[in-house]
Amino acid sequence: MDFRPILMIVGSLLATLALVMCVPALVDAVHGNPDWQVFAASAGVTLFLGVAMALTATTGVRNLTIRQAFLMTTLSWVALTIFASFPFMFSERALSFTDAFFEAMSGLTTTGSTVLTELDTLPPGILLWRALLQWLGGIGIIVMAIAILPMLKVGGMQLFRMESSDQSSEKAMPRAAQIASTIGVIYLVLTMIWSGAFWLAGMDGFDAVTHAMTTIATGGFSTHDSSIGYFDSVAVDYVASAGMIVGALPFILYVKMLQGHFMALPRDPQVQWFLSTVAAVTLVTAAWLWLDLGEAPAEALRLATFNVVSIITGTGYATDDYSLWGHFALPIFFFIMFIGGCAGSTTCGIKVFRFQILYAACSTQLRHLLHPHGVFIPHYNKQPISDEVIISVLSFFFVWFLGFTVLALGLGFLGLDFVTAFSSAATAIANVGPALGETGPASTFQHLPDSAKWLMSIGMLLGRLELFTVIVLFTRAFWRN
Repeated sequence: MDFRPILMIVGSLLATLALVMCVPALVDAVHGNPDWQVFAASAGVTLFLGVAMALTATTGVRNLTIRQAFLMTTLSWVALTIFASFPFMFSERALSFTDAFFEAMSGLTTTGSTVLTELDTLPPGILLWRALLQWLGGIGIIVMAIAILPMLKVGGMQLFRMESSDQSSEKAMPRAAQIASTIGVIYLVLTMIWSGAFWLAGMDGFDAVTHAMTTIATGGFSTHDSSIGYFDSVAVDYVASAGMIVGALPFILYVKMLQGHFMALPRDPQVQWFLSTVAAVTLVTAAWLWLDLGEAPAEALRLATFNVVSIITGTGYATDDYSLWGHFALPIFFFIMFIGGCAGSTTCGIKVFRFQILYAACSTQLRHLLHPHGVFIPHYNKQPISDEVIISVLSFFFVWFLGFTVLALGLGFLGLDFVTAFSSAATAIANVGPALGETGPASTFQHLPDSAKWLMSIGMLLGRLELFTVIVLFTRAFWRN
C-alpha cells in the first residue's frame, strides 16, 4: 500500500486543526488567561507535524484505493483526537491523557459525553475548544458520508452515491470536493443563523456561538453544568430543538434545495420517517408527563420535545433529569438512543434509512410466505433495493448490536452496574452523550475507571465511523497484497 496519499490527507487535517487551535488561544489571550500559551504551543507542534506529514506526498491526491480510504478514515480520526487532547492535558485543569483523549474523542465524534465538571468556572478558551471540536466533527462526518462511505459500501451507504459521478473515475474526487465545499458554506450559514437565534432568545454572545456550533453539529457540549437547562427558557429550548432537527436532516438535500428543487427535503422518505418518529415519541412522552407526573400540558410538551429530540438525534443536551420521569420514560429514552437521524447528517446511531430498508425487506419476506410463487421486490425511495444493499444493512445491524453487547459486557466486567453499563455502551456506540444510572444527564463520566473510559472511546470511534470502517483494518485480508 502506498501510504503517501494517506499521510498527506492526515497531515493536511492536522494543519487545519492547528489553525483552529489559534482561535481559543486568541480568546484566552484577550481575557488574560494563561492557557493561551498552551493552545499556541499545541498549535505549533500540531502544525509542524501536520506539514511534515503532508510534504511526504510529492503529488496531489486524485484517487484513493478502497484500502487507502479505509485506513485514511480511521487514522484521521485517531490522529486528530490525539492532538486535540493536548490543550486538555496542559491547560489549568491538567487532565490525564486518558481523560483528555476521552474528552477529545467525545468532541470530534460529536458524542457529548464529558469528564469535565464545574464547567461554569472554566476559562473561555477550553469551552470554545470543546465547541469547535464538535463543530469540526459534525462537518467531518457529513463529508465522509457523501464522499467516503458510499465508495466503501459500508452498511448500505452505497445507496447515497453522488449522482452523475463514477466513483472509479477521476471525476469522483473533484465532484466530492465541490459538494463538500457547498455543504461547508451551508453548515457555516446555519451556525450563524442559530447563533443569532440563541442570542435573540436571551443568551450572551459567547454562549450563543458555542451552543450554535454544538447544536447544528448535534454534539451536545455546553458551557454550563446544567446544560441548556441553565437558561430555563422556553425560547432557548425550542430554538435548540429546531437546530438539532436541522442538523439531523440530510445536508445533500439542502444543496438540492439551493439548486431549485425546493420539495427535495419534504418529499424525501427518510425525512418523513424521521420527523414522524420524532413527533410520535414526543407526543407519547408528553402525554406520560402530563397524565402520570402531573405536568402542565405546555410544560410537558416543552420537556418532551427538547429531550426526545436531543436523545434521538444523539445531541445529548438536557433540561431535566429524564431518568427520574418514571419507569415508562426510561425504556423510551434507552431505545431512541439507537435511532439517530438521517444519512448525510451530523447525527450518529443506526440511521433512519436502515430501519426503512429492514422494514421493506421484512414486508417482502412476509409476502413471499403468503404467496410463495409471487415475485416481490423491496423498494426504497421508489427505487428497487438490491440484494447487496440488504445484505450490507443486515450485516450492519448484526455488527452494531454485537459491538453494543461486547461494550456492555466489558463495562459490566469493569464493575459498572447493569443500567450504567448497558446505557453507557449504548451512548458510546450511538454517540449520544448522557446515559442512564450513574452516568445520567445529571452526572458525568469522570468517576469511571480509566479502562472503562478507553473502552468507551473505542465505542465512540466505532459508532462514528460506522463500525466496518474500523473493524476491517483488523482482518488479515486487508493487509494481504
